[in-house]
Amino acid sequence: MIKLSKYNRRSLYGGLIAAVITGTGVFLLGNISGYEAKKLITSSLPGINMLCNTIVLASATILALLLTLLGISSGSKSKLKQAHYTQVMAIAKLDTILFVIAIILFQIFNIPITESEELPTTWYSTIYWATLFLSSLLSGGMVSVILMLYNTVINMIKIVGLGDEDHPLVFQEDNIEEENE
Repeated sequence: MIKLSKYNRRSLYGGLIAAVITGTGVFLLGNISGYEAKKLITSSLPGINMLCNTIVLASATILALLLTLLGISSGSKSKLKQAHYTQVMAIAKLDTILFVIAIILFQIFNIPITESEELPTTWYSTIYWATLFLSSLLSGGMVSVILMLYNTVINMIKIVGLGDEDHPLVFQEDNIEEENE
């Protein structure tokens, strides 16, 4: 299990807040019947498919850019602590999870559920709520990844661009025992 830094915890809280806000907005619609849910699923699926597409593209791009970040990190004149690489690893892990879930959901959402005559009408409200819940989680996860990236980029600017040798992520020879903890 990866130990989360305070920055990563804040980012995850930000994503959780985004998911709750998105989910709450949908929850305010109240109880809906199966027929209403079927109509709402039909109208919301294009937007949800676009969300999945966007998250897949953004996640793939972020993973590629993390390789560039690692190149900059290893090429900097400051030796970075293990915590920096742990943060990058946490971003990559969450980003990959989002990538896989978004692809799976994109495939599931492309099944023509509303065209089926075999599916009981009562199931549509469950499918509708599950769809909205999952899209809220995807949105919150993407917010978390972006906030984690923001923290990492700010740290890299301070260390590499501004030459902050006293930054908490810069390895200092006199703090060897701190690094080992």
